[in-house]
Amino acid sequence: MAAALVGSGALLAHGWGGGLVLLAFFIPTSLVSRLLPDTTARLDAKGNKRDAWQVLANGGPATLGGLCWPHHFTGMAVMTAAFAAAAADTWATSWGSGSTMAPRSILTGEVVPSGTSGGITARGTAGAVAGAAVVAIAGAIVTRSGILGLVAVSAGVLGMLADSLIGAQWQGKFHCTTCDRPTELALHRCGTPSQLRGGIRWLNNDGVNACATALAGLTAWVLCQVLVTPQ
Repeated sequence: MAAALVGSGALLAHGWGGGLVLLAFFIPTSLVSRLLPDTTARLDAKGNKRDAWQVLANGGPATLGGLCWPHHFTGMAVMTAAFAAAAADTWATSWGSGSTMAPRSILTGEVVPSGTSGGITARGTAGAVAGAAVVAIAGAIVTRSGILGLVAVSAGVLGMLADSLIGAQWQGKFHCTTCDRPTELALHRCGTPSQLRGGIRWLNNDGVNACATALAGLTAWVLCQVLVTPQ
């Protein structure tokens, strides 16, 4: 149902062009997450199977942004950028899991365990740029505008970096006393309520993703005001 809402919204806002951008996000990202699964995560992440909250966090801001300016260049730019940020985040995780270098905190630069929120690698960042570019190219083809492609890929990569920053600084970090392991879950899989060790209790990974994709869309809107003649 969540996927149907996101897809219907994209089509309603921008017709077949919106659908193409959505597919440019969904198909390559799904393939990457399955061909290069994250084998290093240690914090009980959900994995590559999407639930409704993940779908809405990754696609909701994009669809809402597109609906704010239906059949309009700005709306397409906002939607493409938000999807580009969501793609960049997934590609960064999948590609980064194969890095031979340990991730470093985006806040402090210190080496952190693989799977830590806010940990980045050069390989993962390169994957993020590639993921954002795939979606941005689709938007550029639909609109026949290289400017839209540049706006979308720039805002998408910025959204991915924001995802890491927000995750490192404010995402809830817990510890299960029964299993003696860190987790992102307030209620651990073993059934034990986890102890909050940092961040905001209610801000989970889905919330971080929603903030990052929304920020990417907002960035695209600002860039459109500066770079693009009103259409």
